[in-house]
Amino acid sequence: MDGTVRDTGGAAAITLAGIGKRFPDGTEAVRDLTLEIPAGELVVLIGPSGCGKSTVLRMINRLIEPTAGRVLLGDEDVTTVDPVALRRRIGYVIQHVGLFPHQTIQTNVGTVPRLLGWSRERVRRRADELLELVGLTPGTYARRYPHELSGGQRQRVGVARALAADPVVLLMDEPFSAVDPIARGRLQEEFLRLQAEVRKTIVLVTHDLDEAVRLGDRIAVLSEGGRLEQYAAPATLLGEPATAFVREFVGTDRAIRRLAVTAISRELLETDADPPAMAAPTLALGTSLYDALARLLVSGAEYAQVVDDAGQPVGVVSRRRILDAG
Repeated sequence: MDGTVRDTGGAAAITLAGIGKRFPDGTEAVRDLTLEIPAGELVVLIGPSGCGKSTVLRMINRLIEPTAGRVLLGDEDVTTVDPVALRRRIGYVIQHVGLFPHQTIQTNVGTVPRLLGWSRERVRRRADELLELVGLTPGTYARRYPHELSGGQRQRVGVARALAADPVVLLMDEPFSAVDPIARGRLQEEFLRLQAEVRKTIVLVTHDLDEAVRLGDRIAVLSEGGRLEQYAAPATLLGEPATAFVREFVGTDRAIRRLAVTAISRELLETDADPPAMAAPTLALGTSLYDALARLLVSGAEYAQVVDDAGQPVGVVSRRRILDAG
């Protein structure tokens, strides 16, 4: 491991094979959950309070020990390895960050590499590299202390610290819920950019459906007892709820959410329609249907011209097609 943040080979698939957790008082928080999480994907666990989503997350790094089933990272059963060594291979980001208040930001980020015996110079380089990656210029922030940063900046430091030793998996428990809505939106955008760079296997717990739809490659909806109600891509989850529980959970406005996560594709285009009027908007392939509909409504047009990456027209999309897709 050379410390580079662009090593996409460092991600590992996660398999939850019939895992369960029964506490000493008899409470069964999770019962017989099986889930396959592909390497390099971001999977969101969501569901009502008490459905066991945080328990599932903590069983992956054995902060909570499963009482049934197996957890595999790649082909390795992590329930049979030393839990301390395991946690040094898994990044963990929590709601309130948990930075050490009397250590500088640079020292906080380098916590796990120091525990792994990296040289002082290598730890410093890695910390600065990651601060740059999460949008915090080392020359400005490396020697500051946590109390000198905003909540959003501290959350970025928490993500940088979790990535410091190039973990095979990143676990995130409500990572953005402690910041205000505007900062949360910016953090989500920054996090999507970061994931495009590092392509880690990420399991994220949230109670916010909009956040799940925005961030997740796949979403697992859990009900009481860790029961898996549906596991699907955001557009499928919103467009085709598998159970009455999922239908009620995603709500009656799921069509609007689906528009936000569905892009204009060639399949939606009408290539034989009359060319749109000069005042009609021009949209790129890949624009979300939500944004496309908004542009059409603002312009008053029924059709928009769609162009490819080279700016060449490839067809038109209509309000009707967009609404049908939603």
